[in-house]
Amino acid sequence: MLRALFTLCIVWPVIWLWLGLRVKHRERLPKSGPAIVVANHNSHMDVFALLSLFPLREQAKVHPVAAADYFLRDKRMAWFALNILNIIPISREGGAANPLAQCEQALRDGKTLILFPEGTRGEPGKLAPLKSGLWHLSQSMPEVPIIPVWLRGTEQVMAKGNRIPLPLFIDVTIGETLRFHPEKKVFMDDLKQQLLMLQQQTTGNHPHE
Repeated sequence: MLRALFTLCIVWPVIWLWLGLRVKHRERLPKSGPAIVVANHNSHMDVFALLSLFPLREQAKVHPVAAADYFLRDKRMAWFALNILNIIPISREGGAANPLAQCEQALRDGKTLILFPEGTRGEPGKLAPLKSGLWHLSQSMPEVPIIPVWLRGTEQVMAKGNRIPLPLFIDVTIGETLRFHPEKKVFMDDLKQQLLMLQQQTTGNHPHE
């Protein structure tokens, strides 16, 4: 109930009324899970922009994958991240037998994951080197579709250090579904090229790595 109220009263009014979202190829977004949505990452606003693409009835089944060391660093942040944002926390420091176990179980349960393969917020307009966690997750769940997305504008709306979003448009371009490839390099190169192609479709400029 709290998550639904947060979406209706805060996320949607901010995204759709205060800012504005321009979406290309919305029909490519999965209607239900299991699915993995992957996107470039420049701002905390990225999560809210992606969550706002899903209907209210699907919100409880959509889980952003986020760094445990950041979002669970204090009790208030942890409560908000786990109960309102609905994150699945993963460790960036290793140590766990399988740090992706919760993600795998969520996919088995028919959930949709939001994942940022750069691993952290990067430089605006540029795609940082991609981490291989997505390949390992997909290796365990090879039948799950992967939907690449490029976000533009979130880095201006909510730049690092900003507490109030600026009233600027956010552009979202949704790509064709990707599938698992057993060779990691092939998979990662394909994902990189798909994201760079979506960047070009979104900005109209040559892609930046």
